[in-house]
Amino acid sequence: MVHVLRAADRAPSKSRTVRFEGAAYGTDISFFAVDNDPGQGPGLHTHPYPETWIVHSGLARIVAGDAVIEAGPGDIVVVPGGVKHKFTNVGEGRLVVFCVHDAGTMEQENLE
Repeated sequence: MVHVLRAADRAPSKSRTVRFEGAAYGTDISFFAVDNDPGQGPGLHTHPYPETWIVHSGLARIVAGDAVIEAGPGDIVVVPGGVKHKFTNVGEGRLVVFCVHDAGTMEQENLE
């Protein structure tokens, strides 16, 4: 069965970020389609599986373990499972980034 999740059918939220968990649709992939203003981003957290970020626009500062990385349009960053990480929009405009989770259902331990 093909699933189509129309933007118009999603309930309005306070954030422009979209959360998708694939298990309900027969896939083992989940993601956040992030759309953050300058200074925004999640606090330090971890997942038991890898997370892959694909930056569409803007500038993200990613902290992953001991590494601090700035990633811009077209950059891809992969963080292994179990590594503490977070990101912040350090650009002047909006940050659009896709955070792909290697799991049908997201598991996250918030550390901050």
